[in-house]
Amino acid sequence: MTIYNYISIGSAVLVIILILIQTRGASLGAGLGGGEEVNTVRRGSDKTVHQITIFLVFAFAASLVMHVVA
Repeated sequence: MTIYNYISIGSAVLVIILILIQTRGASLGAGLGGGEEVNTVRRGSDKTVHQITIFLVFAFAASLVMHVVA
């Protein structure tokens, strides 16, 4: 296995965990678009988790591209 495989697997697992940690609403209806909140502002740890998730998604995509190129 190459380093790109380890990065892909690790970032994929972490992205899944971070996405499951993030909350969007109090119920299933809110998760499916039935929530009252239209615009929300992320603050504190929620913002940090969101930014880490975005970074890991880019790392995952880059590792897949590098794996195909290499």
